[in-house]
Amino acid sequence: MTEFMKFTPDDENEVHDVVDFSDPGRCHVTPVIQLPAEISLAITDALGGVVRAAHHTPAATTQDRDGIQRAQTFEEGDVYMLDAPFDGFFADRYLMDFYDVIDRDICSRMHLHTGLRFVRMMTGPGTRIRVSSLSPIDVTHIEGVTPFRPEVFEDAASDAPDGVHRTRYNLVVPENSWADMQIPRGVSHQFNAHGPHAVIDSVHPEESVETFRERISGYKMMAQTIFLAKEQPASEACKLD
Repeated sequence: MTEFMKFTPDDENEVHDVVDFSDPGRCHVTPVIQLPAEISLAITDALGGVVRAAHHTPAATTQDRDGIQRAQTFEEGDVYMLDAPFDGFFADRYLMDFYDVIDRDICSRMHLHTGLRFVRMMTGPGTRIRVSSLSPIDVTHIEGVTPFRPEVFEDAASDAPDGVHRTRYNLVVPENSWADMQIPRGVSHQFNAHGPHAVIDSVHPEESVETFRERISGYKMMAQTIFLAKEQPASEACKLD
């Protein structure tokens, strides 16, 4: 069994030891565009509004005839499944309305997924997203096309036990920006939004495959996640300034 397979398929809080964990690859980030504040605010508010509406709608908060509950909750925020997998197409698509980690005084944990992910991170005014991994994050830059270079830095992973040092590699998506991130299967990552206007539009290209592979009983964000820490730390562990 590889270290990025589930031990208990439906466990929504499965934790693996971060000390011996080794990423099988690296995350790739591509800056896409930067927008005027009023445009980015309209986009993030509209997309976040879809998620918020879903979490107050019976049709999205209960299982449908295929057993899918579209409105779910993850550590970084509330999510809504826009599109579900179907026969012949094993991917799905989620929107996530981020929590503000400073407002809540709690960070998300470092984690990995049992299937690969593609995410588009979008920020509005006064909002940044800190992206972290236990491996260096590759950043695409095409001169004359790529609109910005995100800030990158390293620190000590707060999820490591006392006496153990793991380097954490960080990238900051600035305000009023879009950046795409490709996450290979089993690669560690962590998102923490600083500010109220942050949304992710994500595609899970292995959703039905990993559900079958892991023998998970349904499409559940938390059950398709393996954490590398037992508890969520206070916001000091994912601060930016």
